[in-house]
Amino acid sequence: MKTNRNALVLFTKYPEPGVTKTRLMEENGGELSAEEASNLYRAMVLDTAEVGLHALAECRKSAAIGEFDLFISSSPESEIPKIKEMFDNTFPEGGIKYICDRGKNFDEHFNDSYRQLFGLGYDSVICVGGDLPCITPDLITRSFGWLRHHDETSSTGAMVLAPCQAAGVSLVGVTRTAEVDFTGVFYNAEGFSALDALIHISRRKNIPTALFEALFDVDYMEDLGHIIAVINATEFTSRFQPEIIVPKRTLSLIRELGLSTATPPNTSHDPRTKIDG
Repeated sequence: MKTNRNALVLFTKYPEPGVTKTRLMEENGGELSAEEASNLYRAMVLDTAEVGLHALAECRKSAAIGEFDLFISSSPESEIPKIKEMFDNTFPEGGIKYICDRGKNFDEHFNDSYRQLFGLGYDSVICVGGDLPCITPDLITRSFGWLRHHDETSSTGAMVLAPCQAAGVSLVGVTRTAEVDFTGVFYNAEGFSALDALIHISRRKNIPTALFEALFDVDYMEDLGHIIAVINATEFTSRFQPEIIVPKRTLSLIRELGLSTATPPNTSHDPRTKIDG
């Protein structure tokens, strides 16, 4: 029986001040310095990788036949040694693999990452960003499970998606047989959102697709405020949900920087005087 080969890809770049998470910086309307923004991204990407490694270990236990590997996909090639050092120093027993994605825009880089992994013989590839500290092992294991389930009975492959805010996507998984081209998905001149564009591809090619719960990434301060509240809640609820992994690096940096979530008074609420009496 053929062994099913699966890859989880962390699509990321090296956390460099002034290059990563620039929309969180003070000069761009955020509240963090360039160094604080890059340190936050470093913490988030390492926490995301830790969850990924844990999820793949669970997949290996439950899969009857299957290989599961974690890849870091990054660019430019000159940054790969620094990326490798960062992850290998943190997870020396992780067995993490590395590829350099190439292209002129995000879509081309994304396509190239999948092309390389399918070229290496992988049957299913799931890609996530590095700014997902609240991702759970369960989401990753379910994603691989649904890819395998649909691919076994489909002549057009399979796809899995987890949306994020602004109609984007934070998790995208496809099988080799789906033959998905991501051109125009993330850089779309016609105004389609990434989620709409991917569903359009699935519908047009009749690809069985599973959609999971929303998973927020962090681009703006509003996103960070949401994530801070979720992480604080996760730290408490993990006492009662042992399968949840607390993003301890991100939590530690949030506390070091003194960051917290604040919401303005709701002055635009519907009047309730006739309802409440």
